[in-house]
Amino acid sequence: MPLIAEVGWGGLVQAPETITWTDISTYVDVDQQGVTIARGASDELSETQPGTATLLLDNVDGRFTAGNALSPYYPYVRRNAPIRISVAVMPAKSGSAPYPMAQLADDFDDNRVNTTLWPSNYGGATETGGRARIPVTTAGSAGFLSAREWTLTGSKLTARLVTLPGANGSSVALASMWANSTTSGTRLGWRYNAVTGAITAENQVGFTDAAPTSATYNPRDYAWLRIRESGGTVYWESSGDGWEWTVRRTLATPAWVTSQTLTAEFPTSRTGGTNDFVEWDLVGAEVRSRFWGLVNDWPTRLQGLSSTVLITCTDLFKRLNRRPALRSMLGEEILTLSPMVYFPLTEDSTSTTAGDVGGNGAPSLAITQAGAGGTLALGSADGPTETGEQVPVFTPSTATAGKWLMADLGPQFEDTTVSYLTFEAWFKTTTTGRAIMGVHSLDLVNQHVLSIAAGGTLQIEWTSDGTALTVEAVTSPATLADGNWHHVVYDQREGKVWIDGTLTDSALAVPRRFYERVLHVGGYRGTRLWNGSIGHAVVYATDTYSVGPLITGHYSAGMTGFAGEDADVRMQRLASYAGVDSVTISGSTFDPIASQGPGGTQVVARMREVESTESGRLFAERDYYGLAFQSRDLRYNPDPSSEVFTIAYADLETKSVELADDDQKLVNSLEASRPGGATQKVTAPSSIQAFGIYDPGALSILKTSDNSVLDAAYWRVSRYADPAPELREVPIEAYTMSTYLDILDADISSYFSVTSMPAQSPASSMRVTVEGYTETIKEKSHLIQFHTSATNNDSVWVLDDPTYSVLDSTTRLAY
Repeated sequence: MPLIAEVGWGGLVQAPETITWTDISTYVDVDQQGVTIARGASDELSETQPGTATLLLDNVDGRFTAGNALSPYYPYVRRNAPIRISVAVMPAKSGSAPYPMAQLADDFDDNRVNTTLWPSNYGGATETGGRARIPVTTAGSAGFLSAREWTLTGSKLTARLVTLPGANGSSVALASMWANSTTSGTRLGWRYNAVTGAITAENQVGFTDAAPTSATYNPRDYAWLRIRESGGTVYWESSGDGWEWTVRRTLATPAWVTSQTLTAEFPTSRTGGTNDFVEWDLVGAEVRSRFWGLVNDWPTRLQGLSSTVLITCTDLFKRLNRRPALRSMLGEEILTLSPMVYFPLTEDSTSTTAGDVGGNGAPSLAITQAGAGGTLALGSADGPTETGEQVPVFTPSTATAGKWLMADLGPQFEDTTVSYLTFEAWFKTTTTGRAIMGVHSLDLVNQHVLSIAAGGTLQIEWTSDGTALTVEAVTSPATLADGNWHHVVYDQREGKVWIDGTLTDSALAVPRRFYERVLHVGGYRGTRLWNGSIGHAVVYATDTYSVGPLITGHYSAGMTGFAGEDADVRMQRLASYAGVDSVTISGSTFDPIASQGPGGTQVVARMREVESTESGRLFAERDYYGLAFQSRDLRYNPDPSSEVFTIAYADLETKSVELADDDQKLVNSLEASRPGGATQKVTAPSSIQAFGIYDPGALSILKTSDNSVLDAAYWRVSRYADPAPELREVPIEAYTMSTYLDILDADISSYFSVTSMPAQSPASSMRVTVEGYTETIKEKSHLIQFHTSATNNDSVWVLDDPTYSVLDSTTRLAY
């Protein structure tokens, strides 16, 4: 059971495509301390916690000392380095020949060639440093060659390509992995060409393949190689991690694959140049990921002439928990589109300037006076309904006497404005003939203005030669000067305008302009001064795509906070605010969620609100940079055939097992409410009579109807008014179990059964749901302590079902 610990030196955890992984497994102490990993929650009523991992590293040569210029990893031994941890399970050889090739397994860890597996090695091939090392030499071919006792039918050959040979001035330098037929030169497998850098999937006859599938080798995609036969098709597959595989080539299974007994071979050859070697490892391994996250720190311990580094690591939630409080949903939606400049205009009433939060370093908008009189008061009016923000009030004396906001964005924005521009703004007024926002070049040759016409409709004004502005009328509602908030988007590339989230004009003939860097908001060049409020003035610059169609949802963000969208959609939306693109959604029952429009709360807190409202589960993936969100119905009425494994009570790694029957989870009275809705109460009278009142405190959730709140409260009380005895901790020494791989597959919300319980137990078999676990991985040991809950707590009524429609037993209604 080799441990695989890898660090992505210099890579960005939020951008996995930048990470090239380096194996540090040989430096990890797996003999004494081992690797400890914690994941999930203690029980089903607790929130999942950030996953953690702890490793002790041998640092005798200083390679893991932060700031050590002699480290081969310098300068990337630094906090928040990406790390992933997995285990490789080596299958046992069983049955009689021909054996499935998947059972050809060697981790090469004893540095002695297994001559039973590899009786025909040649050319100086050895086991060195825990790997199969094969010379790539001008002296002749070299390789590992197995006995002829294997079949690929319905099986596979897997290996990890660890060290590549160099071209080294050679005309030919090859390293391959083959499944060989009984005919010399008839074989299929993978070949790496060090001269061209190509990795090829080949089906050779007579030592050649006229049409191999070729790609440029990179370890992110081809660190692991596999050939697999299934159902009459051969698959060539590759992987960067050993558990997620991509098919690179397929072929109808050649007849010899199913009729002959095969050998596996890892040969090399070189013509000219300088000799070196290739290294392979973990032939036949089944890899299971255990942790994916960031290294918190690299504390160096010095003990005489020796040194160790005890690192602690945290999963994706470390990064999420460090993020600042969210802006309003409207603000976050804007920021996810990477605007060129974004002026929320939400400064308080003491401010005299308005800042850009787009992150590109634009100067602030300054209050600018035209004529005499008029006021501009920041932070003096309520913004769009569901933002919870305050925006400016512009009150000019006349159309040409008053104040507006202006900034020269500077020369650094001139190149950007060669792109297509898209303008976005919110506005509120009862006065027509005024300008919302505009931009122009320093010489005024190029200009664009968004304004309200005398009749109250939207118009776009422009010039490309410095002459009088041309007016382009926009199809829009009869009047936008009605005292209500309105949202406008104008996309130059599309030639389209959206008002209040609806496409109103798609046939505009306004030409594209360049070098427009002076921005005006609430007026234009001292005229047509705005009378009312403006918020969220944005300019986007794009080249190859149109941003306008992506902005239409911003109206809903500002006016409703996306109230009514389902919980899974909301969770993905919140994740996008944190820069997380991957959210795995499991289950099918997701209720509508109320608004989370106003800002001020950290993103994880918002996600937890959705999780609680849904009675779901949120946690970080353990095999890549992403989140998982499970609905409550994923746990309804588990099918025995879907258990990840079963284990006999006698096989548990403990001298005693405790069946909990306490009041830790007991709830028989619950008051629940929602924003803007009723406060309601659900009780279980018989439970109250028997045990007294157990009320966990008021439940406030983001449901959109009172009935949904009542359902949620009933769901909690019906499950825990009288909890049955349950197993809450199940310790297993997984390494010794024949079901080791199945045990490793168990994760949050998986379920399994402990069978053959003692006669004193309430049942001979007890099914439990995994809520979390702690594990310790050592040499030839893998102890997993599962934190579990009773699976039947999630059983719901099913009409006429012999198991789930028993009166007074399984008549709990799902919601």
